[in-house]
Amino acid sequence: MKTKKIKHYSLEEVTDKYIGKPGTKEREDFEDELRLDLIGEAIKKARKDRNLTQAELGKLVGVQKAQISKIENNLNDARFETILKVFKALNAKISFNVELMDNNLELN
Repeated sequence: MKTKKIKHYSLEEVTDKYIGKPGTKEREDFEDELRLDLIGEAIKKARKDRNLTQAELGKLVGVQKAQISKIENNLNDARFETILKVFKALNAKISFNVELMDNNLELN
């Protein structure tokens, strides 16, 4: 009996093929959305670790429960200020990694 050989692909190969190569708009949009998903998941986990409901966290931040839900589920582009307030209310330390690309800047 012959066994069928299965070809394996890396995540990078699949992403390149179905989303787009690095540097394309499609790939950048995908990666930006993925980052927002990760922030939402981090907020949800921290909120649950603190035994807070979305309504309670919203009250601490000064926004409605619906806004917390939207941030956690990446349903909108929350203001950066709101995200910082959420992490502060959760007493969570955050850090952002800023990477400068090797592109030349041109002033018009």
